Amino acid sequence: MSTPTGTPRNDGRPATKGELRFYAAVKVVLVGFAKLWFRVSATGKEHVPKDGAFIFTPVHRSNIDFLLLLICTDKRIRYLSKDSIFVGVWDRIFTALGAIPVTRGTADREALQSCITVLQAGDPVVIFPEGTRQSGPVVQELFDGAAFVQSRTGVPIVPVGIGGSETAMPKGAKFIKPHKIRLVVGPALAAPEADGPKARRAAIKARTAELHPIIQDLFDQAQVAAGTPNT
Repeated sequence: MSTPTGTPRNDGRPATKGELRFYAAVKVVLVGFAKLWFRVSATGKEHVPKDGAFIFTPVHRSNIDFLLLLICTDKRIRYLSKDSIFVGVWDRIFTALGAIPVTRGTADREALQSCITVLQAGDPVVIFPEGTRQSGPVVQELFDGAAFVQSRTGVPIVPVGIGGSETAMPKGAKFIKPHKIRLVVGPALAAPEADGPKARRAAIKARTAELHPIIQDLFDQAQVAAGTPNT
């Protein structure tokens, strides 16, 4: 598959020195903005692996969710993003910032394969298990993408609840409100052992089902911490 500009995807390659410098500079700006504008903080950061790759699986309520995760790790994180934003100069910018284009509303096996390649290279990846942004306090049905990638790489999954981001910037908003945001990071989930294709498929479904109540609980905690009514 190609990006909207017609260029082939090249998401699994290692970052260039220029991209790493650009990422570091942008991260300083974004984290500074988040701390000033949202008073953002995170509990449970000790659950984030210090070494090796892992998969962040946060709840998804706002376009700003990806930048909030920057406070949880010093590593360069990669994340899936809808392919429609990879247009013109933004293609290079979002790629430098670690974005991996995904076809909205589909499993997009090519994007998942890019995630696998990135994880095998040692970079953490963000996969929003609800897919696109949702609204409200209830975690919607999860896609199997994160569990599928974990089954192919053996890296841990790190679930995250994000409270207050929907109030700060809900769907359709043109401006970002200065609302308190809190993140709650849950214990990492090691990859289950499964031998054979049938067992792996069953393990993927089981891990996705296991993730749902965990993410819901973390989301509830984060909402309370952010002072956001959970209604």
